[in-house]
Amino acid sequence: MTPELPGILDARAVASTVDSIAAVQERSGAIPWFAGGQLDPWDHVEAAMALDVGGRHARARAAYRWLRAEQRPDGSWPALYRNGAPAAATAETHHAAYVAVGLWHHFLATGDEAFLAELWPTVRRALDFVVRHQAASGVIAWAVDPATGPAAEALLTGCASTYHGLRCAVAIAERLGRGQPDWELAATDLADALRCRPDLFADKSRYSMDWYYPVLGGAVRGPLAARRLAERWDEFVVPGFGVRCVADRPWVTGAETCELALALHAIGAADAAKTCVAAMQHLRDDDGSYWTGLVFDEGVRWPVERTTWTAAAVVLAVDAIAGVHPRGAIFGAAGLVADDAAEQAQRAASG
Repeated sequence: MTPELPGILDARAVASTVDSIAAVQERSGAIPWFAGGQLDPWDHVEAAMALDVGGRHARARAAYRWLRAEQRPDGSWPALYRNGAPAAATAETHHAAYVAVGLWHHFLATGDEAFLAELWPTVRRALDFVVRHQAASGVIAWAVDPATGPAAEALLTGCASTYHGLRCAVAIAERLGRGQPDWELAATDLADALRCRPDLFADKSRYSMDWYYPVLGGAVRGPLAARRLAERWDEFVVPGFGVRCVADRPWVTGAETCELALALHAIGAADAAKTCVAAMQHLRDDDGSYWTGLVFDEGVRWPVERTTWTAAAVVLAVDAIAGVHPRGAIFGAAGLVADDAAEQAQRAASG
């Protein structure tokens, strides 16, 4: 069943957005930002997750098998691809961690444990790569250059996403009976840093992602999460338009708006989450794809591109808020309890 948000996007509209992503996917399984555009592993995974929401499970599996084929011996992926080939040597740790989020989401969507087992070596190598670059403080270097080693800086947004990846990886390991206590310890230490030690991260506080990502990734929840989102709401949220990417710029972006919606939904603020999704519909194109952003004081779309990852963020937000399938719970604690999630996934797949 394709999810919908009555009064905002019906099921046919969501299906057309999934179709717009599928139309860009290459025969190899790769999903670039747009036809002929660049690709990064994190956004590739997010787009694959949207394909699963739309029932395009074979296409999603092709996307994950492309990652398996492209994985380097150390467990990482190049941070950027162009024209089907690596265009950067540097690897980003949150890219490697996000494969676990995508694969656990695929399992929640399909109940396909055999595919989890097939991709388990990919997950293991990727998360081992991530954990190898964790400092004693709990933070994880944002990038690793094969020639010079790990970056000196840790990024709050990247580490918050990595925390989500670690939690999903642990769920996969538990489901397959391959416990990984080192990953569990790494997640605990990283969560402590995210909650209590903002001084350990490079200052990117101008960016909205640093504001909401600790909530979205699951490290900050409950009253602390609600306070965090309330404190800077007026800095980042532009009523009727969406969420600014950068606090001091008149530029709203669709992906950030829908990610904030996911964070709000995860802490029970369903009405505010729906309002966010509704506000960014000015970025929707006739074919169901989405423009990346809008300079709202000039009424100009920028950059002039319709990106698969923006479309995917819309689909994932609608799915989570609609709450019609267990896969949408991946952005909340319920989707990360391996036994309960497995039971729900298998029930959904059979019914």
